[in-house]
Amino acid sequence: MQAAIVLLSGGLDSATTLAIARSEGYACHCLSIDYGQRHRAELNAARRIADAFGAVEHRVTAVDLAGFGGSALTDAEIDVPVDGLRPGIPVTYVPARNTIFLSLALAFAEVRGSRDIFFGANAVDYSGYPDCRPEYMRAFEALANVATKAAIEGHRLTLHTPIIALTKADIIRRGSDLGVEYALTVSCYQATDDGRACGRCDSCRLRRDGFKVAGVVDPTCYA
Repeated sequence: MQAAIVLLSGGLDSATTLAIARSEGYACHCLSIDYGQRHRAELNAARRIADAFGAVEHRVTAVDLAGFGGSALTDAEIDVPVDGLRPGIPVTYVPARNTIFLSLALAFAEVRGSRDIFFGANAVDYSGYPDCRPEYMRAFEALANVATKAAIEGHRLTLHTPIIALTKADIIRRGSDLGVEYALTVSCYQATDDGRACGRCDSCRLRRDGFKVAGVVDPTCYA
C-alpha cells in the first residue's frame, strides 16, 4: 500500500480529505500542526479522526506562529470576526501558514518515502485566503519537485487537493458517502476546550450553511 502524508487539522475539510485518501487505497500518515492557534480542540479532534480512519500514524508537531501574531487565530488581542462574511482577506488569515504546513508535510513525506501529500484546501466556500487557491497549490508542487533529494533522484511528489473545487455542501456529501463522522470534527475558530462551536465565526457559518444545503443533519455541538 502506497504511503501518503495527510495534513489533518481536525476540521471538516481535512477529515473529508483523509477519507478520500483512504478510499483511494493509501496508507495514511497524518500530520497535525500545533501552531499556537486559539484552542487545542481541533488537535484533539484530529486525533479522534485519525483513529477513526485507521491512520498508520498521527503526528503533532509544533511551530510557534503565535510568536509572530498578525492573525485573529494566533493573537488574542485581535478579535475573531462574528458579523458575517465580507469581501477581502479576513483577519483570520495566518501569514504563510499553508506554506509552513506544506513544507513540514514535504519533509515528513521524504522521511517516510512518500510521493503523495493530501491537503484539504478549498477555493470555493472559504474565507478568501490567498494560500488556498489552485495556482498556489500548483506553485508549491513545482517547488517541491526542485527542492528535495527525492525529487532530484526521480521520485516526484504529487500534491493532492481533492476538495479544492467543491462547495462545502459537496464536501459534506462526499464525506458522508465515505463514512466521515462529522460530529468528531471541530471547525470553529474559537471553539471551547471541549470542542463546542461559537456558531458565529466565518468557519461556523460556512459549515452550518454547508450542512443545510447538503440536506445532511448538522451534528455540530454549539456553545
